[in-house]
Parts: sequence; C-alpha cells; structure tokens
Amino acid sequence: MAVVDISALPHARPRHYGRWFGATVLLVALAYIAWAFAVGNIDWPTVGEYLFHPRVLWGVAMTIVLSVIAMTIGVMIGTVTALGRTSRNPVISTAAAFYTWLFRGAPILLQLLIWYNLALIFPVVGIPGVWHAPTVMVMTPFAAALIAFSLHEGAYTSEVIRSGLLSIDVGQHEAAKSIGMGYGLTFRRVVLPQALRIVIPPLGNEFIGLLKMSALASVVGFLELTGTVQDIYYVNTKIMEMLFVAAIWYLVIVSFFSVVQMWLERRVSRGVAGGGKR
Repeated sequence: MAVVDISALPHARPRHYGRWFGATVLLVALAYIAWAFAVGNIDWPTVGEYLFHPRVLWGVAMTIVLSVIAMTIGVMIGTVTALGRTSRNPVISTAAAFYTWLFRGAPILLQLLIWYNLALIFPVVGIPGVWHAPTVMVMTPFAAALIAFSLHEGAYTSEVIRSGLLSIDVGQHEAAKSIGMGYGLTFRRVVLPQALRIVIPPLGNEFIGLLKMSALASVVGFLELTGTVQDIYYVNTKIMEMLFVAAIWYLVIVSFFSVVQMWLERRVSRGVAGGGKR
C-alpha cells in the first residue's frame, strides 16, 4: 500500500462565503445610512454654526461639571456604604443595605422629580436655631440634579467597590495584622491599591453612563447639554440639527473620558504581569 505524503498535497483554502456576505450586507447598510443622512432634509451648515456656539459650550461644561461632582460624591458615599455592608455591626450593615436597595430600586427620573419638588413636603430646610431658608430657594435645578445623581451613583458604586473589597484574599488581612498594621493602615496600604485594579473599569463604565444620564436633568430645568439644545431648537425650529450637535458633543466627551479611564487602568496596574495591557 502506497504511503501518501500529506505535506506534499496542495493546500485548499476555506471559502468563507458567509463572512463575505455578512461584510457586504454591512457595508451596503452603512453606505445607505450615510447616503440617507447626506440627502435628507438636514441643514448641515446649521450643525456647524451651533457646534461651538457659546450656549452649547456652556451646556457641555455644565454636563461635565454635574457628572464629575456627582460621581466624586457618589464614589465617596459608595465607599462608606461598601464598608458598612461588610461591617459586623448588624445596624450599620442593615442601614447600608437599605440605602443601596432604595436608591438602586427607585428610577433616577423619579428621584429627580422628588428632590426638585421637596418643598411640597418640607417648606423650610436648615439647622434649628442656626440657619434656615425656604426649600424652593435651596433646591435649585442644579442642587436637585446633584443630590439625585450623587445618591443614585452612591448606591451603584457601593456594590462595585464592595466586590473589589471582597476580592482581596482574607489571608492578606491576616498577614497585615500579624506585622502590627491596624485596620485603617491595612485598608490604605494593602486592600485599596489591589481593589482599585478591579473597581476602576466598572466605575469608569458607571461614569460614562452618568455622563449620558445627566441629560435627564433637563426635566427639572437644569440646562446641561440636552436642555440647552432643546431651548435653542424651540426658537430656531432646527430640531434634528441641534440634536446632532448634542450627539457630536456627547461622543467627544465620552471618548475623552474613555481615554482617561484607560490611562487610569494602566496606571493602577503597574507592577502586574503585562503592565495592565490587554
């Protein structure tokens, strides 16, 4: 029986007909969408005119300011809540769990409306004997949006941070304790640096979501980016054009902070195999 040398046989390349068909359909669909926007009833010069309009730039700035401050406060609240959830004190752990359940369960739009209309329940707020003021003067659109988003993000980030804390092996706590490190020092020097590598990607994702979710603040009269372009198209009637202006700026903002997130991930991953690169 003759022995066939397999290595000498011609190589038959597989024909990926399905792959080519799928790529063709995708390219045709993208070309059609581009053509539809190009010939559609859209005044593109208006988009360029308002892209750097002072009011639009102010709306962009307000979106970033609201999101950054709310996320910062949310992370601080989330850290305290996460520590409370892991506490052995049943009162503290129950209170932390209740806070997480409440503000994760209530829709953010509902929270915005409740805080903005807080004067219907508490006409006056303040510290007895020290300071008080009408609630309608204190609960401005910015204050209502900031409180609502901060508490909402605090509830979500608490679970993210708690997952990072629980990922640290208990043996490291015991090792730190054995060399005389207290709870606070152990948390700062051992637990937190390792937990950061785990929590930064989902926290970054939460922040990107908050940037887009901040558009809901327009329902209580806060003029961030979406509210600003709405105010403009109510006057000039260029609805789709102004929405494209907002879409372009949201993409720019999200892209910028995505790059910042990647830098942070690599920064906290120094010393790990691969240097944090994926």
